[in-house]
Amino acid sequence: MPSSAPATNPCQACGACCASFRVSFYWADGEARGLPAELTEQLNPWFSCMAGTNRRAPRCVALDGTLGIDVGCRVYLQRPEPCREVQAGDSQCLKARAHHGLPPLSAIS
Repeated sequence: MPSSAPATNPCQACGACCASFRVSFYWADGEARGLPAELTEQLNPWFSCMAGTNRRAPRCVALDGTLGIDVGCRVYLQRPEPCREVQAGDSQCLKARAHHGLPPLSAIS
């Protein structure tokens, strides 16, 4: 699976955060990073979100692969700020992993 994320990134075997939260951001952040407009949805005049994340069962349209096994982001280098803020093993990561029945990263290290 092609991805521009580093090969040692534990997120490439997870993807839970990409299928747990709405990824909303100031519209200009996506534009400034070169995020393709077709991968976003407008929430209001000021905010957009990654397409697919504003649903009851969110899953970002830029996420390829199978959660918990092998995933990749098609726009990793252009991803908006909320995606950059979540770090492997932080509280958001652990919440998303638990939601999908995945063990905490410390349990699989």
